[in-house]
Amino acid sequence: MTTSEVYYDVETQFSAEEVGGWNNIHLMRVSVAVTWCEKEGFVAWLEDSIPAMLNFLQPFDKIVSFNGDRFDARVLSYYGNVLPLQLKSFDVLVDLTKRLGHRIRLDALAQATLGLGKSADGLQALRWWKEGKVEEIARYCQQDVKVLRDVVAFGRANGFVRYVDNKGAPKQVAVQW
Repeated sequence: MTTSEVYYDVETQFSAEEVGGWNNIHLMRVSVAVTWCEKEGFVAWLEDSIPAMLNFLQPFDKIVSFNGDRFDARVLSYYGNVLPLQLKSFDVLVDLTKRLGHRIRLDALAQATLGLGKSADGLQALRWWKEGKVEEIARYCQQDVKVLRDVVAFGRANGFVRYVDNKGAPKQVAVQW
């Protein structure tokens, strides 16, 4: 049986500081979200299309993210009910945190596993939003989704992924994705 899956990432309009802290992630609002699935490829979603994105995600068996459970889904909750999506969530960060006993950054994972890093970070995406540079945010967000997809594919093919620990040492962790 084949499982249908989709990968996604969300960038926001506001920082935690601007919405009164991390307890208000749902108020950060989407600047750009990107999804990838085999059939549709990459799709960028602007804020006014987020309800349509939530509908798009519904039929998939598995919804893959990196820190999606703690962050992205909470941002999306501003636009509609995300509970059905969370029930099908596979958050790579949650899985790796359980395996390692600590959190790691997507960039540390991508650098060590794929030999390439992220093109920017969330703070840069916020600056681009304030400057009206939506295309840059979309490119960055798409790159994050591509990196996530490729890390998962590597893990499935090899049974492990690599990361760089906080001391800069290369490490490896077994995965069953």
